[in-house]
Amino acid sequence: MRDLLTVFRKEVRENLRDHRSLISALLFGTVLMPLLVALLVNLTVRRGQTQDSKPVALAVVHAERAPNLVADLRQFRIDVVNADLDDAAARAAIHRQQYRIILLIPDNYASQLSQGLPAPLLLYTDSSDSAGAAEVARVRAVLGHHASEIARLRLMARGIDPMVLSAMAIQDVDVATPTSRSVLILGTLTVIILMTMLMGGLHIVLDATAGERERGSLEPLLTVPVRRELLIYGKILAACVFMLLTLTLSVCAMALTLRHVGLEQLGMNQNLGVVKVLELIGCCVPLAPLGASLMTIVAAYTRSYREAQTYVGLILAIPTVPLIFASALGLRPTAWLMMIPSLSQHFMVIALLRAEPVSLRYATLSVSVTLILGAAAAYAAGRLYHREALLG
Repeated sequence: MRDLLTVFRKEVRENLRDHRSLISALLFGTVLMPLLVALLVNLTVRRGQTQDSKPVALAVVHAERAPNLVADLRQFRIDVVNADLDDAAARAAIHRQQYRIILLIPDNYASQLSQGLPAPLLLYTDSSDSAGAAEVARVRAVLGHHASEIARLRLMARGIDPMVLSAMAIQDVDVATPTSRSVLILGTLTVIILMTMLMGGLHIVLDATAGERERGSLEPLLTVPVRRELLIYGKILAACVFMLLTLTLSVCAMALTLRHVGLEQLGMNQNLGVVKVLELIGCCVPLAPLGASLMTIVAAYTRSYREAQTYVGLILAIPTVPLIFASALGLRPTAWLMMIPSLSQHFMVIALLRAEPVSLRYATLSVSVTLILGAAAAYAAGRLYHREALLG
């Protein structure tokens, strides 16, 4: 244990003296990333505020054929712009983004309407234009409202109560709290936190084998009267310390910046008090030994610092893969899924952000499995230091 702590103290001191690497690891991950997240959230909040109040531009072809419809559109803040286009020209105008939405009123619109038949309308949009999806939805909603009003008047003209068509009265009861709704925007925090934490110890892991070999100091290091596995254990432990430092700074910076983005204006509330910050840190801590050990194993098979950066970068992407599948498949926590590192941490972080209780059974399963895998990976990394090929 004394030899292990000696190696650990040496690694910590040397990396604290390397101001450039230290500032790079701490500044970019713990300061710039939270600021970027806060900026994106702030832009989302601002867009949500102005989206409903901002007028929507709608190009209408032959507006004179449906004056009541045009009046209804304008009543709901739809800016109607007269356009003289045929079918081919309307399609071309949408493709070259001259207009985002075009409504073409055919010549038989009025006749069909007067006969009590469905009146045709052609709505030209581009479904691949995600930025205009909200505007298209607003136009469709207004058109649907106008159509329902005409249907109601038709029934009343025939002496039929329009309520006959309402077979069911469905009332939406949203049980989401302002805190739980915030996950709609803050759901990606897990990826950011885990990636930032792993980046915090990246430079130590790369230097442990690839850096020492490239400088020619690995062979003299292995001749010191210390068991070889203790050398790598000390380096892994030092990497874990810097990972935890980065993790703590990142979560604290995230909590401070999210207080000023205005989530309350969207009916949301961030749940990142002091206790919650400590709980978030505690959820992610067990992943540090596993991440440091896996990166050390990969770095041990590389011949240069640059090569190590390439392959270890792939390790950094591994924790995001389970999260992608969880998001795409809508996975919920189960005993088997809580045995998958990074995914189990994601489930616990989401539960904390939603102010929901974390199952003690699931938390114990996540922590124990992650630590066991971390210990096994550290043992494997220690065994690699006994290979003579390590010096080659």
